[in-house]
Amino acid sequence: MLGLLAYPIANAFDMSLQDRQLGVSGKYIWFGNFIELLTEDRRFRMVVANSVLFTTLSVAGKIVVGMIMALILNARIKFRGMFRGWLLFPWVAPTFVTALTWRWMYDGTAGVINYILLSLGLIELPIAWLADTSTAMGAVIATNIWRGFPFFGVSLLAAMQAIPADLYEAADVDGATNWQKFWNITVPGVRTTLAITTILSTIWTFNDFQIVFLMTGGGPAYATHLFATYAYKVGFEGSRIGYASAISFLLTPILIVMIMALSPLIMKSEQE
Repeated sequence: MLGLLAYPIANAFDMSLQDRQLGVSGKYIWFGNFIELLTEDRRFRMVVANSVLFTTLSVAGKIVVGMIMALILNARIKFRGMFRGWLLFPWVAPTFVTALTWRWMYDGTAGVINYILLSLGLIELPIAWLADTSTAMGAVIATNIWRGFPFFGVSLLAAMQAIPADLYEAADVDGATNWQKFWNITVPGVRTTLAITTILSTIWTFNDFQIVFLMTGGGPAYATHLFATYAYKVGFEGSRIGYASAISFLLTPILIVMIMALSPLIMKSEQE
């Protein structure tokens, strides 16, 4: 624990207190990096807004699509086992393959998305999805949702299959509608699992690096930069390793607030 957690965290915090260049010893400026981030760095404010937007919409999308996936696969349909295998593919595929594939699909000249939209007459000219500040964030969010919804789907499916069938049979006898059965039986039955998967996905999504880095590099004009990509750009491209460490450490209190906000849902579910 000391070697894998305590020392790296302490060392990173020590670097965040220094005006340190990559490969060069720095001098202590104490909380100067944090003060600069919070008061002078306008790009960092954009990064914070981008990270919150990216995480909120991505996790919400994964919950919705994952719930739909679980409900379909929990029903008695033909080839259910085959569909389960197919729908796991986005989760098991390497992230860099996913990012590069979607980057090609979004390509402004040869991308399949523009080809389909042009063929259907929905657009008149190709759209530069990843090069336009108005569409780039939406594009990477859609990719992240596609990448992560199977995690929710499989987790919720396992929770649904643990719900006693007697509850649904009793609801049918009472004349309950599908929506009433979903809201009063399925949702309470999967609430704990949903809360746990949401917390885990929130942490993973907020720390996401590969998808944004490979698809847009944080561009255009910092429109898709997140904490991880901005820290990489500042630390390794700008050689300000101390400043980059400060960026990473400011991510911690945000995650703590999110976890504290979601944790009561788990406690409430367990008590019930």
